[in-house]
Amino acid sequence: MRKPRSIASLNPETFPVRRAEQCLAKTRLDEHGICRAGRNLYEHCMIVGAVAEEMIATFPAQLRDSLFLPGSSLLAACHDVGKLSPTFYLRLQLATNAPFTDVENALLRRLGLSQRANEIRDFELRWGGHAGVSAFTLMIMTGDKRLSTIVGQHHGCRVQETMSHTAGTLFGAETWQRERQHLIEKLQSYFGAEWPRDMSQAQQLLLAGLTSVADWIGSGYFFDDPHASWQVLLPAALENAGQIAPRFIPDLTFGDLFHDADGKAYQPNEAQTQLFDAVTGPGVYILEAPMGMGKTEAALFAAYKMLSTGKAKGIYFALPTQLTSDKIHQRFSAFLRTILAEDSPHRQALLLHGKAHLNPAMGEEGKPGGSWFTPPKRGLLAPFAVGTLDQALMAAMNVKHGFVRAFGLAGKVVILDEIHSYDAYTSLIMQNLVNILRDLHCTVIILSATLTQSRRESLLEGGDSEVSKAYPLISAKPRVQTDVNYLPLSPPPTRTVNLCFANDGHAFEEALSHAIRGEQVLWIENTVNEAQTLYKTLASRCTDMGIACGLLHSRFTLSDRTKNETKWVNLFGKDGWRERVNSGRILIGTQVLEQSIDIDADFLITRFAPGDMLMQRLGRLWRHAGTPRPAGAHCEAWILAPDLKTAITDPYQAFGASAWVYAPYLLCRSLEIWQPKKSVLIPTDIRPMLEATYSEREEKGAMSHWKQELLEGKKTRPVRKGIKELEQRARLTLASDAQTLPESRAQTRYSEQDDRAFLLIQAIESDRQAQLTRLQLLNGEWLSVPWMRNRQPEKSWREQAIRLESELVRVRASKFPQKDEGARLWKQGLEHLFYAGNSNQDESPDVMVAIVEPSGDLRGVDGEFSSTPCRYRYRNDIGLQINKKE
Repeated sequence: MRKPRSIASLNPETFPVRRAEQCLAKTRLDEHGICRAGRNLYEHCMIVGAVAEEMIATFPAQLRDSLFLPGSSLLAACHDVGKLSPTFYLRLQLATNAPFTDVENALLRRLGLSQRANEIRDFELRWGGHAGVSAFTLMIMTGDKRLSTIVGQHHGCRVQETMSHTAGTLFGAETWQRERQHLIEKLQSYFGAEWPRDMSQAQQLLLAGLTSVADWIGSGYFFDDPHASWQVLLPAALENAGQIAPRFIPDLTFGDLFHDADGKAYQPNEAQTQLFDAVTGPGVYILEAPMGMGKTEAALFAAYKMLSTGKAKGIYFALPTQLTSDKIHQRFSAFLRTILAEDSPHRQALLLHGKAHLNPAMGEEGKPGGSWFTPPKRGLLAPFAVGTLDQALMAAMNVKHGFVRAFGLAGKVVILDEIHSYDAYTSLIMQNLVNILRDLHCTVIILSATLTQSRRESLLEGGDSEVSKAYPLISAKPRVQTDVNYLPLSPPPTRTVNLCFANDGHAFEEALSHAIRGEQVLWIENTVNEAQTLYKTLASRCTDMGIACGLLHSRFTLSDRTKNETKWVNLFGKDGWRERVNSGRILIGTQVLEQSIDIDADFLITRFAPGDMLMQRLGRLWRHAGTPRPAGAHCEAWILAPDLKTAITDPYQAFGASAWVYAPYLLCRSLEIWQPKKSVLIPTDIRPMLEATYSEREEKGAMSHWKQELLEGKKTRPVRKGIKELEQRARLTLASDAQTLPESRAQTRYSEQDDRAFLLIQAIESDRQAQLTRLQLLNGEWLSVPWMRNRQPEKSWREQAIRLESELVRVRASKFPQKDEGARLWKQGLEHLFYAGNSNQDESPDVMVAIVEPSGDLRGVDGEFSSTPCRYRYRNDIGLQINKKE
């Protein structure tokens, strides 16, 4: 037998080459939790290419032909050709405990490595792992950087540029490159396709997303067994992953889609009829109309038209907050049950929302602990979903898996609700999103009650401000035309809202007075802390007087928030009409109550905010003509605000915490318009008051200073960023050739991103002998979490992850502990339930365990949180309280 080469002369390029059929692409766990060989590389590539073909086929014909270039499925099939390299081959040999030859051991020593899979993986990461080898291979073969980029980022991030012969030697040099080329030629023959050519930026995002999702499905458990015929498993795998074409009931009327609780059909109003007629194909459509005018139903009616005529493949309904998306989902589900044919595959499963992550067949990224397990992300890939605007915005950003979001939205009706409420930072990202969606043949329907003319023209990329002063108004720009069609609408009957500017003390007593008379009182604050402080004071008085008092904001666990929202939104909505007449109530909340929620108060108290926010809050007052109200009630709002002169002199003192939520200049401009008014006419005053607030003008004196701060920022402590810097930051986050950002560093709303979370529990026990972590939840329930993934089936991991998700409470990064205090728990089971981040990509975990003491105080698993200046307390009626340490 021939002896192997000496260690000194052995290097990767002389390592004996393996064929694709001899190299593993995947491993699998058997029923005993033992790692076994999975599919070989050639089969896995064929599976992923075939999955991509089937996914493309789910698009309606006219969208499919416009969006996908010939060779798209071939490109997806080639994503893993980089696994045909010496180090990846050796890593999977180690994973399956296959015996090593002398040559293989010598190669490891030559590279300075040992028989440790993690060590080899870290070595591979120097060039982006197998994804980097795929990118290198496609660049050598095609010379097309776009194709190289697509296959190189199929794990979510762009790989570093390593297109040199020197780097190539680490991949096995010419001998392995020839074998990779041979694999690609076999795939080209199998799929009968050439490479995609002349793709746009949007199509590049689309194909990158297609490649990643096809890989996730092709890596799912359906294809684990290498002895099973993968072709017969394709339909079940795609159906399980929700990648199926729904079928619709044709020719439904507005009354078929929308009716009251007794089944009586609603008749469409002018706005709903006109929008239905105006939406003729993919493009951008904007409906500006006052609150309570049925904008949601108008958008869904138009969406049904696009779906039933084969011009769209699904719907994504994007709302400002999680609360609003939860409430709209109930209406959305009823709409879907009406339009979907009885024999539409997985009719109920298509109604994806909070349980979207129950779906298991999506490979490593979609498992518990994977970066794409959470329902807000998974919903984007479902045919129909309701979610937050944040998830859609990241389709336009250079963020991990941003292109997967773009693929998930392609060809859909994308409804963007209440977009007026976003700052300069978000507005620029949103503009880029709308441009990408238009290029992806989406039907973008934008709904707003308070949109300025300049903002609308920016979104439409054109228009005539003189023609478009009408309100309400539909603006239509189908993709096939360059001009904007304007359709003025008849305004609804004018509603007068009486205004009273007051201080907190008087408002406090007035709220109790109205509630004791049987009225439903709504009090909106601008910060969670202010809402909590008010609630603690007011609730005790309410208890003594027999008045129910509630609190809604974003810092509750999902389980507590759901209970509170269900109770209070129902009481203040149409479903509570029978019960609301029994007694008065007071509901305190934050901005989550001002948008996209059908609640109706008899009396409103609100902290002062910019004019468009105030108009939204007034929209929750006397919203429906048929709402039962106590005798003597009248439509009135009390506004808590300083006088204008004091505000202009020192807005930070005058407005308090509100001046850190909203720009002082905008608060002062709004106060200048609002304070002289004794009443507001809705909708008559909406357009002129907004334009007066946001129109450009020269300033003098103190107002000149606050305008300058708005543009340039505040440089002295505490600092704040101005519009110019925010817009520059936004440009840096947009999809580009730069290195991909982790989601935690790519904020969509600069001022209010809650991107960290505490997992709240009562107690924790680490059992080293049993290799278990036991968690006691706030309700007293105990969960046992194994340290090793193979100790329980994937179904159990999913169930535990879903259960623990309801015990999370979200926190802004600036208020979160700066280091992971309890990091050892990640190796004691937590990494199998939540995404642990990726240190190689500067990505940290976004979940930290916090123990809730009987007093309500939070502490870390090893004692008081030391890496933060904050103290935390939690109560199920108040939520998470954050205060500075004394």
